[in-house]
Amino acid sequence: MATLADNKKALFDYEILQTHQAGLALFGFEVKAILAGRVNLRGAFVIIRGNEAFLVNADIAPYQANNTPAGYEQSRTRKLLLKKKEIAELGGKVSQHGLTLIPISLYTVRHKIKLSFGLAKSRKKFEKREHIKERDFKRQRQRILKT
Repeated sequence: MATLADNKKALFDYEILQTHQAGLALFGFEVKAILAGRVNLRGAFVIIRGNEAFLVNADIAPYQANNTPAGYEQSRTRKLLLKKKEIAELGGKVSQHGLTLIPISLYTVRHKIKLSFGLAKSRKKFEKREHIKERDFKRQRQRILKT
């Protein structure tokens, strides 16, 4: 399982309650671009419309600009491949509890590209400060224990 892209900002801005994985419906040149690391998940999110899930605002730069089809949008909406039960469950949680679906990482599983996304709750500003303090304290503690 090779990680191709991470959304580190999402782990800081949101508290992840559950994680899920899904396949992506992509074009061939998009697969090449993702494998080359030309993808950005910052600012992306997952929405559920009807009985389908979509990845919105994920930026996949062209693999080769000259060979990319005319009219290609880098941040187009891409369909997620999930089961109907999973989509219904996620849709209910998002609409009732005021949660959101945030992509966490892109990785490969047996030559297939998968998206890991989480059911997340937004952190307030003071919670982010506490998170930074905890992280710094853990770092300092580890340094002291090493010596």
